[in-house]
Formats: sequence, structure tokens, C-alpha cells
Amino acid sequence: MDFQHRAGGKTGSGGVASASESNRDRRERLRQLALETIDINKDPYFMKNHLGSYECKLCLTLHNNEGSYLAHTQGKKHQTNFFDFSDFTGIMFSLTVTKQRDPETGQQSLLFQIDYPEIAEGIGPRHRFMSAYEQRIEPPDRRWQYLLLAAEPYETIAFKVPSREIDKSESRFWTHWNRETKQFFLQFHFKMEKLMQQPGGQPPPAGIKRPPPLMTGLGPRPPSEAVPPPPPGGIPGMPPLPPNAPPQMAHTPGMPPPGTLPPHLRPPIPAEGGMPPPNN
Repeated sequence: MDFQHRAGGKTGSGGVASASESNRDRRERLRQLALETIDINKDPYFMKNHLGSYECKLCLTLHNNEGSYLAHTQGKKHQTNFFDFSDFTGIMFSLTVTKQRDPETGQQSLLFQIDYPEIAEGIGPRHRFMSAYEQRIEPPDRRWQYLLLAAEPYETIAFKVPSREIDKSESRFWTHWNRETKQFFLQFHFKMEKLMQQPGGQPPPAGIKRPPPLMTGLGPRPPSEAVPPPPPGGIPGMPPLPPNAPPQMAHTPGMPPPGTLPPHLRPPIPAEGGMPPPNN
């Protein structure tokens, strides 16, 4: 940017700064001063989203840079919400929740990191799971359960997680309390849900019903075997054929034998000349 050829400036000098540049320089100085006294990484309401912007979880505001967020924390809206919320919860704490998935087993997990800088001496955080029917804050919903974390003199906090079975094996459920940094870590994995169809063509587990077959109205297809010849005495129920009658056709699978047809649907018997009589 050219600083030498501005209106009111002298050659060799920086020139007169515009109002926008003055504001930008002021915001940068305020940001540097705020970072010297405030650790923005430990702010429980500071969050960076997937778009690269910054959000205030207390006021639900969006900011383009850290300076804008720090200026917001000194404003009236944030201060009002902060004191109202502080009166309700007591001592403030910092927390981080991370969703993860095991690349080998595919299990979903949640990692909790909570800072307790003012925890009582000789006391460690405690935790337990609570069903939706034990709490009295929300209407009971069997789809959810609650993870409670308590540490004196902080208020007990609860996290609402899906009501799925927890894998409590040693490698899938662990906690760690760092006494030096006053940080508490907890991670647990959800158990994998059973699949309806097992791989490799194995039958499904017991208790799972297969879908019924299609209702086509046709029975199973008969096996492709050779049809036995008719008995020497002829088919029962049929009159004997004359000596000069044409040879009898083999019975087709899936078709009823001629003896089972009603009289008005039976084919006419050939005459002596080998031809059936003409229809009148």
C-alpha cells in the first residue's frame, strides 16, 4: 500500500491514515492487550467452528476474528448474560467435548475434558450415568441418558448422551485426573449394534424373523426327472384306446392327467379311420 502520495502528506513520510485504518490499528492494539490478560483457549464460551469463524456459546454470536470476539466479551450483552449465568451456576469451569470413531472397530466414542482450576484440595472429580427417569428437569425420554460430573466446590454438570449400551472394558472406558493442571479426562465407547444379516451368509441371530416368501399362488417347481411311462393297463378311469389310435403323448409335468378332466372337457375319441368325427 502506498503511504507516501496521500492528501496532506509529505514526501518521505507515512501520510495521514484514514478512519478505517485507524480503527483497524485500534482493534489490533486492543486484541494484543486482551491476550496479555485473558487466555482465550480457556474461555468456556469461545468456540471455533468448521468454517474458521469464532462463536460465543453464551450469546450465540458469530465473529470473524479473535479481536472481534474479545471486543464482544467486553460489551454489554455478553457481560449481562455472563453475570446472569454466573449467579445460577456459581464457579465457572472450562470444558471440551470431542466426538471420535475407532478406525478398527468403528465404535463411536465421546471424550470429555474439563478444567477445575479451583477444585478443593485432596478431592478428585466423580462421575456416574443416570437414566432419564431419575432426573426431574426434563420429561423422561428413554432415548437419552445423562452423564453426571461432580467436583467440589463446583456445581454438578450433566451431559445428555444417547441411551445406548456403554462398552466398559479397560481399553474402551477410562478416566484420568491431572492434579498439576487440574484437568479431568473421561472417554467411553458405545457398543456396536447387532446387524440384521451376518457376513459370509451366516444365519441371523436367534429372535430375528426372516421375511415371508412371495405369495405367487404357485407351488414349488417339481424336480427335472424323467417321467415314468404309463402303466400297461392304461390310466385308471380312461376307456381303452382302439388298436389303430395314434400313440399316446407323454404326460407333461405340471398338467393334470386326462383322467382327471371332466367329461365335457375330455378330447373326443378318434373314429375307426383315425380322424375324429366332424362337429355338427
